[in-house]
Amino acid sequence: MTTTNNDALPPSSKRAKPLNISEQLLEIEYRFCEELRKINFGSSVAYVYNPLEYASEPHGDFVHKYGNGKKKILFLGMNPGPFGMAQNGVPFGDPTLVREWLKVSGKVGKPAKEHPKRPIVGLQLAKSEVSGSRFWGFFQTLCGHPDTFFANCFVSNYCPACFMTHTGKNITPPTFKVDVRGKLEGVCDAFLREVVQALGVEWVIGVGQYAEARARVALNGDKVKVGVVMHPSPINPAANKEWPKVMTSQLTELGVLEVIRGHSEPHSTSEDHDI
Repeated sequence: MTTTNNDALPPSSKRAKPLNISEQLLEIEYRFCEELRKINFGSSVAYVYNPLEYASEPHGDFVHKYGNGKKKILFLGMNPGPFGMAQNGVPFGDPTLVREWLKVSGKVGKPAKEHPKRPIVGLQLAKSEVSGSRFWGFFQTLCGHPDTFFANCFVSNYCPACFMTHTGKNITPPTFKVDVRGKLEGVCDAFLREVVQALGVEWVIGVGQYAEARARVALNGDKVKVGVVMHPSPINPAANKEWPKVMTSQLTELGVLEVIRGHSEPHSTSEDHDI
């Protein structure tokens, strides 16, 4: 992988002053990238796209804009899709909403090895990312302005890297062979724990069952509540049937909908589970 140093930070021993929260997040991600490079994914993984590196400018812009403060809720995706975060470094990164609603900008480079069928175009990608369009579009409708959403919330991926076969087929973390999956999840579990600690969140809400399951494992013993909402992916038939209504209902049941709107504090429901 090729590392870009736009947002790379020096080791803590060389810093003159403590980091703010957005800088802490970027340093945590820097360590994640170092650990990810140590994993041998085997011959089945022909391409590894790590947008924390080649899309460090827009990713850093996103983190500095919206990650510089304690949060109550962390929405946790699984890993980037080839037309979302892999293109621009923003979780659920539909390019139109990233540019026009989140107002994120920055130059995007290239991964060290690029599949010809999965070129990295960056924020100017013309193709919509359906999951990202649904995800950010929901919060745009709910909150109006990004600052309302990010006052209490942040968004990250459990594994901020994208993996592909020789043909360009996407490989998701739960489909890896057991030994490789164990190594990857060990790195990602540690990454999630550090992110949660830096943000001081009360809730981690998995967007999809895999992210929820890994959060429960990684945060076992912590006083953080873990919940789940339906993933907006179009490959999920249920998500193609009024996903915003389902999302609204699930967030209401978790007791966090008004918190996201900025109207109240989180409250426990009978379905809450401390981890």
